[in-house]
Amino acid sequence: MQSSLGATMDTITWVLTSYIVASAVAMPITGWLADRIGSRNLFLGAVAGFILASMLCGIATSLTEMVAFRILQGVCAAFIGPLSQTIMLDINKPSEAPRAMSIWGMSIMVAPILGPMIGGWLTENYNWRWVFYINLPIGILTLVILWWLLPSRPINRRELDRFGFAMLAIGLATLQLLADRGQQEDWLQSWEIIIELLVVVAALWIFAVHQMTTRRPMFERLLVADRNFFISLNMMLLVGMMTYGIFALLPPMMQNLYGYTVYDTGVLLAPRGVGIILAMFIAAKLASKVDPRILIFCGFLMTAASMWVMTSWSLDMAWNKIVYTGLFQGFGMGFVFIPLNAVAFSTLPMRFRTDGSSLLYLFRNLGGSFGIS
Repeated sequence: MQSSLGATMDTITWVLTSYIVASAVAMPITGWLADRIGSRNLFLGAVAGFILASMLCGIATSLTEMVAFRILQGVCAAFIGPLSQTIMLDINKPSEAPRAMSIWGMSIMVAPILGPMIGGWLTENYNWRWVFYINLPIGILTLVILWWLLPSRPINRRELDRFGFAMLAIGLATLQLLADRGQQEDWLQSWEIIIELLVVVAALWIFAVHQMTTRRPMFERLLVADRNFFISLNMMLLVGMMTYGIFALLPPMMQNLYGYTVYDTGVLLAPRGVGIILAMFIAAKLASKVDPRILIFCGFLMTAASMWVMTSWSLDMAWNKIVYTGLFQGFGMGFVFIPLNAVAFSTLPMRFRTDGSSLLYLFRNLGGSFGIS
């Protein structure tokens, strides 16, 4: 991509940075937009926009075009995740919510494993543009199914807290820039990072004070007043750090240090996805019989134990240790994700689900940015 778009090593990173920043800025207004134009209309528009943006990214001829199209793609992607979770909760009875969340969670947790593997294979055997083109047939089929089956919520034309959103957008955009460029700029040795840190602290502090004092806040104060949801938000930050931090580290480490091919790397990382799927299936079965706090504790314990094992990895290590550790680690992560989502929405009123889903998704993505940094 760098050579075909005429970019340098420094400027090509904006292809990723622009997507991350756009997604972080757009995600908090998912609930407001869903109420304003209808969740069905927003979901269909987001999927259609994502398909269009993917096509445009595939045919981009310059870095400027690519960054612009990635911003559009990031905005559309920001709405898809939270809305999908909200709809899954809406169309299933409370007794079937854990099973529905396990099905939804399998794709959410396994995608970061399969994505780099499929993307690497497409780039190696075809062209980097096919990483974007592959979204077109899948996306069009998805759009047809959604048009046919997707329900909608009643439209509620509530007002947007423009000042609150502006402060939150500035804070989140700058925070993502800081996390993405910190390593490259040597953190606090760079004036850019220092200025970004000051902007983050100021903007998010103003947003927090404004939320507590205004009559019409961007997010209802009952959201963070709900203890289960507030604790789940903080735990989701940890899940994002664990998931994306490890997934970002392992593929280049296995290819550059261990000498595995792209395909072999994907095969060795696949057991982690298998562990996640098995654990989510089991967690969904146990959700109605076992205290979810016990499941979450066991999941974090297994994940921590697998990370401890990873500290003893060496360059002359056999491949089977990677497989066993990955399977155990995936099992732990799967045990955390489903009960955590169930606890987050267990005492939250239905009208807060879309805002709650967008915040959960946002915190997971922020944790991912921190973990990768």
